[in-house]
Amino acid sequence: MKIIAIETTGRHGSAAALHGESRAARLVRQTVLGGSQRTAQALAPALRDLVADVGWPPRSIDLVAVAVGPGSFTGLRIGVTTAKTLAYALGANVMGVNSLVALAAQSPPSTGPLWTILDAQRQELFAAKFDADPRESGVVNCETAILRQDEWLARLKPGDWVMGPPLRRLAQRLPHGAVLVPETFWQPTAAAVGHVAWQAFQAGHRDDVWMLTPSYYRPSYAEEKRP
Repeated sequence: MKIIAIETTGRHGSAAALHGESRAARLVRQTVLGGSQRTAQALAPALRDLVADVGWPPRSIDLVAVAVGPGSFTGLRIGVTTAKTLAYALGANVMGVNSLVALAAQSPPSTGPLWTILDAQRQELFAAKFDADPRESGVVNCETAILRQDEWLARLKPGDWVMGPPLRRLAQRLPHGAVLVPETFWQPTAAAVGHVAWQAFQAGHRDDVWMLTPSYYRPSYAEEKRP
């Protein structure tokens, strides 16, 4: 199967083309989107060029995968809306993937529990803990918590593995015994979104193109202040 994957949850985004094969999704090509490119105006041409570069007729695409959150409100709306529109136009399947699951799928094999974290602003983190490897389980969602940074640090135990962009400012505060995954794995990628979606697709998971929505996990600041 031919898979297009979209990841636009952070300051930078990416789009990827993958082949779904019997054991895993094989990456064909990935395009990185800079901060100025992670817009609705830039994403569609980037996807068009990606499909053309790998030589796929658009109608040959079988599955569109997208990170649905947590993440930037604007980035999530752009990614999910683009994925749904593309899947509907091409008659392809669509699947949403939790951003923290995709991040965990990028980790090198760990010997202990794995924490993935993303910035939730206001000195808070989106966090998830994995005791099993999501790459092998066909899971697209996970229990996602919003924790104060100090609270998350206090929960870490010796042998816990940790990864995610907020560690650029928190790495020096990790408790003794916590294992820091190398920084090259911290940024969520479309390739990981596509891999997780393919594993879940093989396990029988499907999303409805009309019902798929971003998972914000919290109201916006304006919504919280609204009477």
